[in-house]
Amino acid sequence: MPWYRLHDRTALFGALVVPLLVALALVPFRTRLSPANEALVLVVAVVAIAACGTRAAAALAALSATAWFGLLLLARPYQRLSVAGRDEIQTAVLLLTVGLIVAQLAVRARRLEAAVVTGAAHLSSLQGTARLTERGGSPDAVVEFVRRELIGLLGLRGCRFEYGTLIGHRPRLEHDGGLWLRRGGEVTGYADWPDGETELRVIGGGHYYGRFLLDPVPGHRLPPEDARSVAIALAALAGAALDTAGVAHRG
Repeated sequence: MPWYRLHDRTALFGALVVPLLVALALVPFRTRLSPANEALVLVVAVVAIAACGTRAAAALAALSATAWFGLLLLARPYQRLSVAGRDEIQTAVLLLTVGLIVAQLAVRARRLEAAVVTGAAHLSSLQGTARLTERGGSPDAVVEFVRRELIGLLGLRGCRFEYGTLIGHRPRLEHDGGLWLRRGGEVTGYADWPDGETELRVIGGGHYYGRFLLDPVPGHRLPPEDARSVAIALAALAGAALDTAGVAHRG
């Protein structure tokens, strides 16, 4: 099972179970806590799911929290899927509404934070390669630096650089960020990593110098477009370093 599907299913399972566990923990205190306070604690549980899960898991957690509020545990009459008092009905509605809103905000905040961190990492990778090139680092050193950066950037199992003439037909990470296999007149596009290695060609000064052969982790999805764009830029910097150094080219 691909890791991301397992993560999504785990998040959905947590969205059902975590609010239940929190509600069970509140049972001994339900005669001393107001429905509003009980609902507030459940909202915290929803936020916890949203902070580490998906949008669907966050919404499911809000629904689950509301259901457990009205079923068996918190709202009178106990152990029945109903809420008797007007205040408890209002609290249940507010719990669902607030839970859904807060869950979506938490998911959005987590994604924005991830985008900022990812953007900083991408910039650092490009700057590191550019500095190495500007300082006159050897072409092999630049290629090796880019190779290591590609592994982390694209979440690869491995990566190697191959000088010289193209051999065989492999899926190719194109300059537009797409992933294609061109065989004769047939073109096949991929939404996820294909089996085997994928090539990222290195060209400098209009000359072909070689290719990075990307070995993805089985079951991993294709990285986001921004990561692929950075990978292409890194390959271009490697090509520029090889061209500047006057390395013999093929093709």
